[in-house]
Amino acid sequence: MSETTRANLGDGYKSYFSIAPALEPAQVDDVFFIRHDVYARELGFEPVRENQRETDQYDARSVHCLVRTAKAPSSLVGCARVVLTDAAAPDAPLPFELTCRNTLDRSIIDPAKLPRHKIAEVSRLAVLSEFRRRKGEQQSPAVISDSDFGSEQQPRFPFIPVSLYIGAVALARRQGVEYLFTLTEPRLAEHFAKLGVHIKPIGGPVEHRGQRVPSILQVEGMYDSLRVLIKPLWNTINEQIDAAYAQSAPAPLA
Repeated sequence: MSETTRANLGDGYKSYFSIAPALEPAQVDDVFFIRHDVYARELGFEPVRENQRETDQYDARSVHCLVRTAKAPSSLVGCARVVLTDAAAPDAPLPFELTCRNTLDRSIIDPAKLPRHKIAEVSRLAVLSEFRRRKGEQQSPAVISDSDFGSEQQPRFPFIPVSLYIGAVALARRQGVEYLFTLTEPRLAEHFAKLGVHIKPIGGPVEHRGQRVPSILQVEGMYDSLRVLIKPLWNTINEQIDAAYAQSAPAPLA
């Protein structure tokens, strides 16, 4: 990544990638294809399916974002989803509430006591193997490492995983979500702290496709805490997502 690109991460992102909510059936199908390619075919976390699509029971109450390459013909890159609580059964647990039921520190925060329509979970982040910076990483569908930020002499930036998290936050905000939970690799909070994003661990580690830690992001106020360098990227991602929603909205009646 050049110093010019680093100076405006929003412009740099637009040069390489685009992000959008998966609002059309074909876009949702692309999300399920990416997840199958990464979680089933490549990593073996899920069974390989004949239709090459990975889905589960939480997709019916989820919203998804999808990253593609910017230049035509565009290629699929990665995806993430935000699992919402079930309006018909608000006490039904989010996935992490089941996985971490024995490791959550409820003295920090108890998801069961929060307004259920104000919480959601980021999950199923997946980046196709050809777009991962560390091609030797075999157990992480989307990962950020120290090396992804490069060095002072050769700076770079992990556009794809960061944009998936920012995209998930943008989708959560549209749904009125205030508390966004996620299962993260143990060092993710440290990496995101470099960006001014505060991911707070809320319990002990659990074995879930590798060691993961339950964590929380508070949606409101996140922009204010970002480093100045990151704000143009935040703005670009939110602009692209807003534009996609506006384009999909029905035309007003004459």
